[in-house]
Amino acid sequence: MAADTNKTRRIGDIEVSAIGLGAMPMSIEGRPDEARSIATIHAALDAGITLIDTADAYHLTATDLGHNETLIAKALASYGGDTSGVLVATKGGHLRPGDGSWTQDGSPKYLAAAAEASLQRLGVEAIGLYQFHRPDPRTPYAESIGAIRDLLDAGKIRMAGISNANPEQIKQANEILGGRLVSVQNQFSPAFRSSEPELELCDSLGIAFLPWAPLGGIAQAGDLGAKHPAFHKLAAELGVSPHRLTLAWMLTKSPQVIPIPGSSRPETILDSYTALDLQLTADQVALLDAS
Repeated sequence: MAADTNKTRRIGDIEVSAIGLGAMPMSIEGRPDEARSIATIHAALDAGITLIDTADAYHLTATDLGHNETLIAKALASYGGDTSGVLVATKGGHLRPGDGSWTQDGSPKYLAAAAEASLQRLGVEAIGLYQFHRPDPRTPYAESIGAIRDLLDAGKIRMAGISNANPEQIKQANEILGGRLVSVQNQFSPAFRSSEPELELCDSLGIAFLPWAPLGGIAQAGDLGAKHPAFHKLAAELGVSPHRLTLAWMLTKSPQVIPIPGSSRPETILDSYTALDLQLTADQVALLDAS
């Protein structure tokens, strides 16, 4: 699909839509039926979204590992249009044993096996963007990133990223990867702004910053306006949803920012995507920054 250059940003050497689709809600607790999930992915593609974020840990039970990756592969295969320009970004190193908990395994042996399994589920020759999901306190960070470097060198993955990292880890990862770190995926939203230092570092290094839970997360997104009066008031004045306003505000932070709002309904991802058409004044941005 042809990209609209006014609505795109870069991850490494790839041009993607400036807002991506976070696919996690389609595979964890409260997930919809497969038909609605596929309709959501197809609606995103129809709109022009060319970045889909997933992970092998986005599943519900211990027996459906990689559910989200498999779902995305099926949706892409059944889409009637050209998907050659779609970047699927997946992650490894975070696990869900099936009891509702989240654990970590950043050992090189595990990451090598996890990446191979993700590659098979996605049905590709090389994963477009592979990200180390979360630091494992039992494994030295350098060893985990070394495993990602090895995957990159072996051609198993085209680009490398990290997630849930602090500034020192970003610098360390970029050094170990020989300057080839292309993305950092950290939590960032009106309610969670403590990752501003990481965002600013990515801006200075020219590394894409992918805010996860940009609307506050699955449980909190519906209350975004109620919890943030300034966003609610300005959204009402502009005649848009607080969610659309939030994403438009986020895009003003840096040209490296590419939000990945989670969605499991066509109408919600389409509302998110329209944030690319919302232009905010400097005064409006300052108001939201200060709120």
